[in-house]
Amino acid sequence: MGRKLLLTHIDVPGIQSYSVYKAQGGYRSVDKVLKSMSPDDVVEEVKKSGLRGRGGAGFPTGMKWSFLAKPEGVPRYLVCNADESEPGTFKDRYLMTHIPHALIEGMIVSSYALGAHTSFIYVRGEMMPQIRILEKAIAEAKAAGYLGKNILGSGYDLELYVQPGGGAYICGEETALLESLEGKRGNPRIKPPFPAIAGLYGCPTVVNNVESIAATVPIINDGGEEYAKIGIERSTGTKLISAGGNLAKPGVYEIELGLPVEEFIYSDEYCGGIANGKKLKAVVAGGSSVPILPANLITKTIKGDARLMTYESLADGGFQSGTMMGSGGFIAFDEDQCIVRNTWNFTRFYRHESCGQCSPCREGTGWMEKVLYNIEHGQGTMNDIDLLWDIQRKIEGNTICPLGDAAAWPVAAAIRHFRDEFEWHINHGQEAQSRNYGLAHYADPLEVVTES
Repeated sequence: MGRKLLLTHIDVPGIQSYSVYKAQGGYRSVDKVLKSMSPDDVVEEVKKSGLRGRGGAGFPTGMKWSFLAKPEGVPRYLVCNADESEPGTFKDRYLMTHIPHALIEGMIVSSYALGAHTSFIYVRGEMMPQIRILEKAIAEAKAAGYLGKNILGSGYDLELYVQPGGGAYICGEETALLESLEGKRGNPRIKPPFPAIAGLYGCPTVVNNVESIAATVPIINDGGEEYAKIGIERSTGTKLISAGGNLAKPGVYEIELGLPVEEFIYSDEYCGGIANGKKLKAVVAGGSSVPILPANLITKTIKGDARLMTYESLADGGFQSGTMMGSGGFIAFDEDQCIVRNTWNFTRFYRHESCGQCSPCREGTGWMEKVLYNIEHGQGTMNDIDLLWDIQRKIEGNTICPLGDAAAWPVAAAIRHFRDEFEWHINHGQEAQSRNYGLAHYADPLEVVTES
């Protein structure tokens, strides 16, 4: 059994409540930091842990905290990004639903480390049950003396608020989130200045993901060096994975980073293999925005090494033969799934969610959706494949925020690895309306590339 840090007590009856959470050792980290650690000590422990942002970017959390400007007489803010709009990702919602106090505890520890006295949890607007759960947990923590004025007699004050968003994917981008939090339309800001210098209300701000903030609790309880012993190389600690698609046992799993992808998919401890005895065709490993890989490339690298659930191993080979950990939205496709239809579906989402600020994204996502619609519905031509490639290339890297990249990468990867399926759709337009291309060669043994 892999070690669990965030979901250890997930099955304890009543763990959603303060009293049960506290009885299981909850809020020990708050006691520890307020009584025996300075804010800088907390930042150093998080640095030692090697914790990387769990929202998708994978940037070292402690380093991000150390960038926060500290001008005299200017408030600082911590904002938790609980928007979680990435298709295929639902682990933050799961954590907030079942162990809300883990996030509240992490918010107190992190706010103390950053010198923030007012902090916010920005939750996707559709998650009303989770918003109510968090508000109840905040009220319980405040009644117990862990929020408000002079927490535990330490002289440290903190007010924590839950803010519903408007249900826009773009608000998962930190500057668009801050715009929305200020009551404006959620358009990303041009950077610099970065939020660490001028964020919420023009003040120094750190924006972290739900899982990243919750992870500070075991880091403080056990020590950063102990946390760093879990995992491999620069991928330390545990990671929550949202496992979905055609898996026998979909759900949220906490894994130790370094677990082989093949074991994650097929072992009974985790996903239990592909549902209904089917074969694996492809996997989107980190949410809809990361490159899709065929079955043979998700279990092994192009060099023939076992692919691991780490930031480095999943990215091995670059976008030519690798992908990204992303937000941990692990979507498996069986042999009956259609890559063209899936790519069109993802593109429809990105076209709908584009804020429209940047021409390449605003226009390009619409073009890609129309071209993919034609291919999927038997009206495509061979030139459309090259047209799609050209459009995505002109979107990537040419927008204010990463939504343009998120829209381009799935299309590029689908063409790169599944071009024959696109060609079959075009050459067999009518037949493609009634059946899918199938598994083809996507699970064939790789021709291993060796370095000369």
